[in-house]
Amino acid sequence: MPAQVTVLAAVRGTAETQVVLALGAPGAGTTVTRRCGDVVELLAAAAAGAGSIAVVSGDLPGLDRETVARLHGCGVRVVALADGHGGDRLRALGADEVLDGTVDLLAGAALVDAVHDAADATDAVTAAPADPGAPADPGESAEPSAPAPEPAPPGRVVAVWGPVGAPGRSTVALELAALLAGAGLHRGRRGRSARRAAKGSPVDPAATAADARDVLLVDADTYGSSLAMRLGLLDDGPGLAAACRTAAQGTLDVAALARHSPVVTPGLRILTGLTRAARWPELPSSSLEVVLDRARELAAWTVVDVAAPIEADEVLMYDTQAPQRNAATLATLAAADDVVVVGAADPIGIQRLVRALEDLRDAPVVVAAQTTVVVNRARASAVGARPETAVREAMARYAGLDDVVVVPDDAAALDGATLVGQAVAEHAPGSAALAAIATLADRLAERAA
Repeated sequence: MPAQVTVLAAVRGTAETQVVLALGAPGAGTTVTRRCGDVVELLAAAAAGAGSIAVVSGDLPGLDRETVARLHGCGVRVVALADGHGGDRLRALGADEVLDGTVDLLAGAALVDAVHDAADATDAVTAAPADPGAPADPGESAEPSAPAPEPAPPGRVVAVWGPVGAPGRSTVALELAALLAGAGLHRGRRGRSARRAAKGSPVDPAATAADARDVLLVDADTYGSSLAMRLGLLDDGPGLAAACRTAAQGTLDVAALARHSPVVTPGLRILTGLTRAARWPELPSSSLEVVLDRARELAAWTVVDVAAPIEADEVLMYDTQAPQRNAATLATLAAADDVVVVGAADPIGIQRLVRALEDLRDAPVVVAAQTTVVVNRARASAVGARPETAVREAMARYAGLDDVVVVPDDAAALDGATLVGQAVAEHAPGSAALAAIATLADRLAERAA
């Protein structure tokens, strides 16, 4: 006799009685172990292992994507009762099963079947894949079907990260996004504007406009966001926090993300960061993951500027249910297709960079993306004569890397661009620093192709 499926019920109104009776009926194979009055009680019961399935009302106060993620983290699957409360929204929240019927249908077999389907989903996920050499299903047609139209490839996510000490993460992220938006590098080739920048020649605005395509720049630095101020944006509303709130409610689509990310230059959008570091809980990983997924649909490239700390809070707090201070950085690194590690070109910065590369390899999340190391602001006054050669030799000796991108110091171009609220690609397209970042953009584009 199969084991009973244990259920946590968090259902509002008169439907609760029908749910409990249906799941407790003889032969149903289910039993309600806890009747929860709110989300807090539901999460506590899930953490205590009181049930394996949660049946929840679609209008349960506090039910959002973070709640569903925490239930999944406890090994509890979610069956949501829409009953006119937006089945698509509940699916977007991550519910495993959604019943769109009315309350009257809950007394029948539909609810019991949904609970069993959710319970069986774990077995289906862990089941061994089918033998590729096995014969085809007899019900399948032997004739090859017409090829389906190929969907547009998803955009790529680039995380720009680095050690503490202001090595220039935000500057590299901004200039990289500007080049990808204006030089056609997202097409897997070097654009006309990039070639001119690499040669130190001014960028032709007409060529830039012709090659432009949407790129999304995201300020996910929860310690000190600066991209909005860097570009002279006066809107105090953090676009990334608004997008995460929309994602938490299951209503974030490409159009909504576009509304939260204004266009700052042709082809370049920005999701502005938090106005205060104390607002970091507004960027939970469960919501940021959805934002990055929608960003892949909106833009060919998504460049994310993240903070330096990557330690997991539960190592210190012994509380895996508490919000993680560095969740935004960890979620971005886990989702990224490419990670650009930025360090400063001085003795302290090189030492921090070498240690940061070790920390990245031991990060609490799996960082599967290929990394590219950028050493920023190389200058003779900090590292001696022939600064680029000195930096490369130091990275080869202490980090075992012989392929790094060295960005020369160009304080005049950067200061001038900051003063007028523009990217260096707009203000000083002949900058030597921009030419080095164009090399980085080329490398990422070739890797994507």
